[in-house]
Amino acid sequence: MIPLSEFAETLQGSSIGNSLAESVYAFPIIEGAHLIGLTLSVGLILFVDLRLVGLFLRNVPVADLLHQLRLWLVAGFALTITTGALLFTAEATKLMFLNVFWIKFVLIILAGLNALWFELKWGRRTDQWDTSAVLPAGVKVAGWTSLVLWAGVISCGRLIPYLGGGL
Repeated sequence: MIPLSEFAETLQGSSIGNSLAESVYAFPIIEGAHLIGLTLSVGLILFVDLRLVGLFLRNVPVADLLHQLRLWLVAGFALTITTGALLFTAEATKLMFLNVFWIKFVLIILAGLNALWFELKWGRRTDQWDTSAVLPAGVKVAGWTSLVLWAGVISCGRLIPYLGGGL
């Protein structure tokens, strides 16, 4: 198995890693696209989660909201993941040993598992509960969990440039 430091050096030293790190325009453009992807994905998840916890759009059935936003959410995540991988490639040797990066990574995985759990447990049966005056407790738990996890992801992402070798 290749050591993490060697993997990071190889990745960052690749033609893509070098090109991104050395370009005056490429890195900021990709970072901007990353933020646009986050706005689409996490911004729209905020609407869904606030609906799931009963704080927003209470008169809109969850199924209708999910149907309208799903394509945009997926597009936002695709853009975010793609640009995030490119940004990581340009700074792999720094990020690989930054604890806040790994915290962010774990939070993303947990948020994905929460979304999967919601989809398998509740999302496929929205017709049974989404117009109820009181949503099931599991739906609210999934919404609150998502809100907390994504707030953590965004916070960690914003801390990366500032912490260097900290946290």
